[in-house]
Amino acid sequence: MKLNLNRRQMLSLAAGGAALAATGAANTVQAQVATKARIVIIGAGAGGTALANRLVARLDGAEITLIDPRVDHLYQPGLSLVAAGLKPANYVVSRTADWLPKGVTLVAEAAAAIDPVAKTVSTASGQSIGYDFLVVAPGLVLDHDAIEGFSLDMVGQNGIGALYAGPQYAAATWKAAQAYTETGGVGLFTRPATEMKCAGAPLKHTFLIEDIARTAGTRGKLDVHYMANNDSLFGVPIVSEKVRMLFGDRGITPEYSHVLKSLDAGAKTATFDTPTGPVTHEYDYIHVIPPQRAPEVIRQSGLNWADKWTDQGWVECDKATLRHLRYDTIWALGDVAGVPKGKTAASVKWQVPVVEDGLVAAIEGRDPTETYNGYTSCPMITRVGRAMLIEFDYNNNLTPSFPGIIAPLEELWISWLMKEVALKATYNAMLRGRA
Repeated sequence: MKLNLNRRQMLSLAAGGAALAATGAANTVQAQVATKARIVIIGAGAGGTALANRLVARLDGAEITLIDPRVDHLYQPGLSLVAAGLKPANYVVSRTADWLPKGVTLVAEAAAAIDPVAKTVSTASGQSIGYDFLVVAPGLVLDHDAIEGFSLDMVGQNGIGALYAGPQYAAATWKAAQAYTETGGVGLFTRPATEMKCAGAPLKHTFLIEDIARTAGTRGKLDVHYMANNDSLFGVPIVSEKVRMLFGDRGITPEYSHVLKSLDAGAKTATFDTPTGPVTHEYDYIHVIPPQRAPEVIRQSGLNWADKWTDQGWVECDKATLRHLRYDTIWALGDVAGVPKGKTAASVKWQVPVVEDGLVAAIEGRDPTETYNGYTSCPMITRVGRAMLIEFDYNNNLTPSFPGIIAPLEELWISWLMKEVALKATYNAMLRGRA
């Protein structure tokens, strides 16, 4: 598919796409609901902050408390760009408090315990906060300790990258990756076996580093391997096949069912669990993405699934309403939700109105009307200046927002522009409760 548009028209489309994305799930003007309900939100990431803003606008008289110790708010979709030298580390950093509306009480502590029977949340200092309704949106934990021989102080040195760990580590990852594009050798790009946030990020980093070397004229020095956690390259079969074809065109070797187990940084070797036993590979550059799990407070409080994701601890909830299946005053939101899809910022954009509607419906004593269909979006960067805008649902159906204009499986400049221009603006609008 070719877009017969000039650059000005393309920019207009991107701007229009940003506006559409920002308003697609936005509130229509609704009368405020009078209530004295005590609402506690654990987590001031994308989901918790967006929900707090929407609830303040929606509820009159509610007591809304947000619990999170983090001073900084991270725009996590930007970490892949930082790790490829395309953005500075501060591109992804803002202050948590700057996004919060008046009328919300911020408790700058970690949640240490949740008692869903007594309806209380205890903080790290021992403070006990009662609630009528609770939303758990604490994000997830990067389990770096699960990789034997690895620690975060290694990132940026001796060919080791780990962009997920935060802006300073993403910047350090670029330092190691840039050296690799110049000197060459074997590059191993890993993906954990657990559920993970933005499952496209390992692929983006692989594509970007390969393309940067190609542009620099050093691609012939690189031997690039993508270490898939199973027999697929992406959870949506048609996308997996497209990635396989792109890997073939770009000379990237997929190594299926290779899950990183340990590193020997001195010897520059990595050992992977495979169906036939441990396999060790030498590397000159390795990108580490560790297993990802729910915060321990979720498991300790008994809010997790008992019969699935038992090693990861995601919150048990209805996949359509995000309401807990055993405690009807609790909802899960964002990365921690135990649903088959949805660990992306774009997913949060569509989950927040569902949780808002569920809460307001419970306050009003009616049935909720909004549901979440698993919508997940991945602007799959394949080159600097090219991306595929991949959107899908629980059933792996592609759900393009711009049918007939942006083909989801084609590498397009306009899709890259969506990532570069529209996504952060949409994300910020979401945080303010306007998307």
